[in-house]
Amino acid sequence: MKILVANLGSTSFKYSLYDMDDERLMARGRVERIGEESSPCQIVIGDFKKEEDVSAPDHGVAVRECLRQLADPTTGCIKSASEIAGVGFKAVFAKGYSGVQFVTEDLLEAMEEFNAVLPAHNPPYVRAMRMLRKALPEIPLVAAFETGFHENIPNRNRYYGVPFEWAEQYGVRRYGFHGASHRYIATRFREIFGEDKRIVSCHLGGSSSVCAIADGQSRASSMGGSPQTGLMNNNRCGDFDPFWCNYLIKKLNISFDELLKILATKSGLLGVSGISGDVRDIAEARDSGSERAKLALEVFVGDVRRYIGASLVELGGADVLSFTGGIGEYRFDVREMILSGLEDLGIVMDPDANAKTLGTEAKISAPNSRVQIWVTPTNEEIIVGRQTKALLEKR
Repeated sequence: MKILVANLGSTSFKYSLYDMDDERLMARGRVERIGEESSPCQIVIGDFKKEEDVSAPDHGVAVRECLRQLADPTTGCIKSASEIAGVGFKAVFAKGYSGVQFVTEDLLEAMEEFNAVLPAHNPPYVRAMRMLRKALPEIPLVAAFETGFHENIPNRNRYYGVPFEWAEQYGVRRYGFHGASHRYIATRFREIFGEDKRIVSCHLGGSSSVCAIADGQSRASSMGGSPQTGLMNNNRCGDFDPFWCNYLIKKLNISFDELLKILATKSGLLGVSGISGDVRDIAEARDSGSERAKLALEVFVGDVRRYIGASLVELGGADVLSFTGGIGEYRFDVREMILSGLEDLGIVMDPDANAKTLGTEAKISAPNSRVQIWVTPTNEEIIVGRQTKALLEKR
């Protein structure tokens, strides 16, 4: 069964094509600048790589172009688009829906209901999915929601201290995100150890979260009702006291919507450093003497450490502390900052192993560490592929 796993942006479409019979990655590619006069289109099949400019006025046309490339006789990848059993999307959030669902108009309307909660995620996904349903009526579309992995979080970690009716009538609860990544981490360590372990999973990248995992399931997430909350991200503020909002609106003479936009696009690492939301740029500025860059990294690390601590309490200790994502896998200096001084908690890093590990799976804990520390590259696409296959087979 061949599954196309899609990652949608407002003006981009990225994909991975899997043969799910053996979970072999057959091809990957992308189309960028959708809606512009010319859209760069790339396909990679093993060592073969092809790039060309195409006309892609919308996402439906972009996907058609990708399918055309995949079925090109020179690539030998597939004979025709009819071989694609389904398209799986790493969707984020919908009111009243979670887990893995076929994309229907009712589902899209449920996603639109939460557009205000996820302004950077849901609107482009809904627009693109609608186009694809029209452009590809012969191929089933499947949404694998990020919230699905967190469905079994206990109620004590799900409810806010607000009127109970808000939760019951409007869905105002903590949900948790990065579900595909944290699910992969839980699955990977089950493969490594042959059983489920207590895991503190740190997905650290442009968007970051910490998840407490036990028995292969999420028990708590640093993200709450939206991906805005929890850790400071590259340009999103993370946790923020809402009672500052009215004060800032008056002081800055801006609207509430304008304030939300600042908190979601000009805050986080970018806002504190004043330089960039990219840790690579910030670390370079710190090394050149920038105090604000130094502070930005310290605030980010402090957020991660705080949620690691909360996860340890939730789990009653941990067997594994895992780092994934662009920062978690490649920034050994940030990992060192996070892990410093945790020896009394049974978390002891091997400095040499940590410094040598960049983007590869490896254990970086010292022999005397009670908690195993790992760098674990994630694979969200294969998780979505597995979920899509399971739903198609169930149908």
